[in-house]
Amino acid sequence: MTKGPSLYWRTIGVITVVMSLAAAALGAAAWYYARLAADDAYDRLLIGAALQIAEGIYIHEGVVGVDPPIATFETLALAPNDRIFYKVTDPGGRVLTGYDDFEPAAPGKLTKTEPIVIDGEHLGLGLRVAVVGRYIADIASPGWAQVVLGQTREARLELARDLTAKALILLLAMMALAFVGVLFAVRYALAPLARIELALRSRDPKDLNPLRVETPQEIEALVSSINHFMSRLAGRTAVMQRFIADATHQIRTPLTALASQVEMLATADDRLHDQHLARVRERTSELGRLTNQLLNHAMVIHRAEVVRLEPLDLGALARQVLVNAIPLSLERDVAVAFEDPPGPVYVAGDEVSLREALSNLVHNALKYGAQTRLEMRVCAEGTCGVVCVIDDGPGIPVSEWQRVTQPFHRQSGTGSGLGLAIVSDVVRAHGGELEFRERSHDGFAVIIRLPYARTSVSAPGARP
Repeated sequence: MTKGPSLYWRTIGVITVVMSLAAAALGAAAWYYARLAADDAYDRLLIGAALQIAEGIYIHEGVVGVDPPIATFETLALAPNDRIFYKVTDPGGRVLTGYDDFEPAAPGKLTKTEPIVIDGEHLGLGLRVAVVGRYIADIASPGWAQVVLGQTREARLELARDLTAKALILLLAMMALAFVGVLFAVRYALAPLARIELALRSRDPKDLNPLRVETPQEIEALVSSINHFMSRLAGRTAVMQRFIADATHQIRTPLTALASQVEMLATADDRLHDQHLARVRERTSELGRLTNQLLNHAMVIHRAEVVRLEPLDLGALARQVLVNAIPLSLERDVAVAFEDPPGPVYVAGDEVSLREALSNLVHNALKYGAQTRLEMRVCAEGTCGVVCVIDDGPGIPVSEWQRVTQPFHRQSGTGSGLGLAIVSDVVRAHGGELEFRERSHDGFAVIIRLPYARTSVSAPGARP
C-alpha cells in the first residue's frame, strides 16, 4: 500500500496557502488605501495652504501683489523631510513671488475657481501640486491670478507606510489567531476518522460485523463503503469456510477407501489381485472426478464476482460442449441430437463458467440419466436464451428438485453431488433460472434460461 501525505497536514497546507494569498492581497489593499488616506490628508493641507496664499493676493494702485501668510509655510513645515515649491502669477502671467522656473506638469491656465491637485515633477523630484485660482477684476485687464504650490511626497509615503504597518500588525495577529483556530478545527473535524481507525485496529480479525461508530454526514458514505466491503468479505469468507469444510469431509471418505484398497492390494494373493486393482482404479477415478468438481466449483464461485459478463452465442457454445462430451456416450449405445436455433442467441455471460455448467448437465445426463437418447435444444424465448437438455432416463423426482442443487447432495447415491450445484451457481450468477420438467413422452428435461445481452437481438424460437 502506497502511503500518501497526511490528510491533516494537506488540509493545513492548503489553508496556509489560502491564508498567505489572502494576507498578501489584504496587505496590498492596505498599502493602496493607506496611500489614498495619506494623499487625502496632505492634499487638504496643500489646498488649504494654496488658498491662504491666494487670499494674500491684493491690488495696490492698479498693480497686483501678494503677501503670503507666514502661517501657511509653518503648516507645510509639519512635514520636515519634504521640500516646498511655489509660484504666484498675475492675470498676465507675471510671476509675483516664488520660483520662476517652477513649471510642474501642465496645470494650464485656470478658467474656474475650484482648486485642483495633480501629480507633477520639478528638478527630478516627484511632487503633489495644488493649483488655485483667484479672479482679479479691479485692474485694467481683469483675469485669473494663479497660485501653484508643490510638495514632495516623503511625508505622504511615511504616513502610508506607518498606516500599512499598523494594519499589517493587526492583520497578522488576527491571522495567527485564525491559524491556531484552524489547527484545532481541522484536528477536531478529522477526529471521526481517528475513531474509525481505532475501531478497526482494536477489533478481532475475525470480526466482520458492521462498524458502529458515530460519524458526521460527510464521512457516512465512507463508513457505509467499509461496512459493505466487510459484508462482502464476510460472505466470501463464509463461502470459502463452508467449501473447505465440505471439501475436507468429502475427500476424506474416498481417500480412506483408496488407502484401504491399496492396503488390500498389497496383501492380496494372485487370485484377487486383479479385483483389488480394479477397485483401486475406480476409487482413483472417483477421487479425481471429485477433486476436479471441487476445483471447478471454487472457480465458478470466484468468477461470479470478478468476471465481467460479455455477449456470447449460446448456440455455438452449447454445440461445442456437446461435441466434446460425445466420447462419453460411446461406452453404450446412446443417440445424441442437437437442435440449432434459427439464428444466433446472444446472452450476457462468462464463457468459462457457462461451459462448465453445460458440461456438467451433459455429463450428468449421460452418466445418470440417458439410457438410449440424449438431446440438447437451444432457442430464444421472450427475453431469454434457453438451453434444454433432455434424456430418456428416469429423471429426478419432484420432491428432490430443491435439494439436488445443494452441494454434495447425491440423488442417485453415487457421484460427488456437485454437478447440479455448479449449474445452479452459474445460472444464479448470470441472473438466469434453472428449471426441471417432469418426465413426459420426450423424457426428463433440465432447462436453463439466461437473459439476452443488451447490445444484441436474438432470433425468435419455440419453447422447449
